[in-house]
Amino acid sequence: MRLVSGIQPSGLITLGNYLGAIKQFIALQEELKDTEFFIFIADLHAITVPQDKTQLRKNIRSLAALYLACGLDPNRVHLFVQSEVVEHSMLGYIMESTVYVPELERMTQYKDKKLKQAEGIRSNLLTYPALMAADILLYDADIVPVGEDQKQHLELTRNLAERFNSQHGETFIVPKPFTPKVGGKIMSLQEPTKKMSKSDENPKSIIYILDDINAIKNKIKSAVTDSDTAIKYDLKHKPGISNLLTIYSLISDKTIPELEAHYKDSNYATFKSDLAEALAGFLKPIQERYQALLASKELDDILDQGRDAARAVAYKKIQKVYKRIGLGRVK
Repeated sequence: MRLVSGIQPSGLITLGNYLGAIKQFIALQEELKDTEFFIFIADLHAITVPQDKTQLRKNIRSLAALYLACGLDPNRVHLFVQSEVVEHSMLGYIMESTVYVPELERMTQYKDKKLKQAEGIRSNLLTYPALMAADILLYDADIVPVGEDQKQHLELTRNLAERFNSQHGETFIVPKPFTPKVGGKIMSLQEPTKKMSKSDENPKSIIYILDDINAIKNKIKSAVTDSDTAIKYDLKHKPGISNLLTIYSLISDKTIPELEAHYKDSNYATFKSDLAEALAGFLKPIQERYQALLASKELDDILDQGRDAARAVAYKKIQKVYKRIGLGRVK
């Protein structure tokens, strides 16, 4: 069995990103013990919009280091940079010759971005689902973790695999969607009825995994709660304290009822202070591991090993594809 997933190097990771998705994704390493993991930094997908080359390269290394610091195990996972495995682009072009323009124009994300993007639309914004299909099919992925916003892309990938197989003979495994467990939904610290988002203009609303530890503590202590003093989970009437209870539960592995019982005779100030210390203690080792990886040769060694493992599989697949459609010379 193989699992394939890509991560765009789009900058900072919030606490919501980590607790809501990354933590659960990393747990799959233990749950799917008989599965080979191919995880890549999707830098080719990042250039559908303008990028500063220095910042992009920094983001690629930073994201790889952060995922490793959060618990991605290089002994279980082939972690690599997409653009360093040239077969992604090669098969991406083949998938462009397999997909039809109306299929690409129907993609929801393309339509949304087209409406929002003031500048001219780049052609790869339209065709990137073909590359996404190649990312998956290149490794004969059996399962692909997908969120709600990626289901349409995976369905297109399945269609393209079946179409290619029908036209040229059995070549690709048709991948199956896999929905990882979702962690608690982490809300804004200042407007707890809306999701924590890095697009929020109020910096006090967001905690980033790499925030200064003292800043993290201060953000928790200044989080919006309510005039009631009961530390009780009630999304409708107490969204602020409910959000903080969710965070505390996810970083401590204590249930929300256990936390409610522990703090039933306490106050918000004490609860927030304890949570601030617990969160700082939870994130500090991640930050230290991240900084150590960035400063060492280990990160490049891991990415080199991941690249080599990925290329060994990808080369065989692209050769099979070329043979199926008649590209290249027969010697």
